[in-house]
Amino acid sequence: MPRVCSRLLLFCAVVAPFPLRADTVVEEIIARVNNQIVTRTEYQHSEEQLKQEAQQQDPANADKLASARQKDVLRDLIDQQLLLEKGKELGITADTELVKKLDEMRKDMKLDSMEELEKAAQAQGVSFEDFKQNLRNQIITQQVIGKEVSSRLQVNKSDEVKFYNEHKKEMEQPEQIRLSEILISTDKKESAEKKENTPDKTASPGEETQRIAAAQAKADELLAQIRKGAVFADVAKKSSDGPTAAQGGDLGYFKRGTLAKELEDKTFAMKVGEVSDVIRTKQGFVILKVDEHQKAGIPSLQEIEPRVQDAMYMEKLQPALRAYLRKLREEAYIDIKPGYVDTGASPNQTKPIETTTKDVTAKQLKKKKKLGIF
Repeated sequence: MPRVCSRLLLFCAVVAPFPLRADTVVEEIIARVNNQIVTRTEYQHSEEQLKQEAQQQDPANADKLASARQKDVLRDLIDQQLLLEKGKELGITADTELVKKLDEMRKDMKLDSMEELEKAAQAQGVSFEDFKQNLRNQIITQQVIGKEVSSRLQVNKSDEVKFYNEHKKEMEQPEQIRLSEILISTDKKESAEKKENTPDKTASPGEETQRIAAAQAKADELLAQIRKGAVFADVAKKSSDGPTAAQGGDLGYFKRGTLAKELEDKTFAMKVGEVSDVIRTKQGFVILKVDEHQKAGIPSLQEIEPRVQDAMYMEKLQPALRAYLRKLREEAYIDIKPGYVDTGASPNQTKPIETTTKDVTAKQLKKKKKLGIF
């Protein structure tokens, strides 16, 4: 949960925990973006988040990495405001996507209800309403980028071939397979109520034998369903006890030497799409499926074409997105407090002009009611 929260809570504001006097300053405004504002609190939260992400990515060089990115903190906050406003203009609410995303999180964490997800967020010191709003903002900005930028990017075959030839050495890979699992656990399962009302005691040998037999019978039944045509991922989502159930059992990639020898010998000899028999493990009974088998060396363009397209797409996306955001800046009313710099500013931007007389040629600054100084 902490990692999920940390990615999303980039722009939470802190409310002052003391009563307000008439002359109390609530927030220091460091930028105005149309009728929205960016506060110093939001700026400081983003700086702190940046440091945390740098620490997770490269602990040895975290300070250097954070310092290099710090100059773009205000730029990113302004980017978000511009994209959110564009999303509103395009009629994007993200209501349906938000519910779906929250439900996916709930399932990933194996929680029974949204109330439990809310409690999990609160246990991390996170306001659930702020959590949802930040997630909504993330979805809206992604959809705006997809509609306004990504959909206009084009990658042709000759570009793919050129990119592949230029990056061949980077594409060299060891032999590895991608696996999916269905796990039927043999761990003793008791309801919370039973645990609360029944003294702990070790299961008898007979109970242990029955539980193991029941787990094996269930695994055998699931394998039979798959052999008859049931989709492996669907069965995993519905019946697997493993932590990968919500992802359809996807375990990711395994190089040679990373699996137990018995499992390695078995799975590396299987064909792509093949499903194993039921295998007994310490955790219970597992069924494995080989989703991919990558040979050692440099794969052909045909084998990794989707990866090449994704890499090219990302290479094209960043400059295209920055160009789009510069255009939004040129159409917006942006005012930055002295001492702060928007590294994404366009040289064609004009600062909003506040006048006492109505002038059709002057940009009018829309204001949001909020106490502050600027």
